[in-house]
Amino acid sequence: MYVCSCFGVTEAQVQQHADDGACTPRQIASACKAGTDCGSCVRRIQAILGRGACPRRETADQVRALAQLTDLDEAA
Repeated sequence: MYVCSCFGVTEAQVQQHADDGACTPRQIASACKAGTDCGSCVRRIQAILGRGACPRRETADQVRALAQLTDLDEAA
């Protein structure tokens, strides 16, 4: 199913870019131009990204903090 009619970008392509690390509509736009012409697909892109494409920031921060604590425990 097409997400961006202007550039012929499919939902699968957006999901692939998200899987490759694109976490925002702007990053998706950089990867495939979706959302850069008429803009009508931006909400759909946001919805796709909102389905767990990227970890929430505080979760990533928590993982880093846990990793640092583990490193400190191993060093002691």
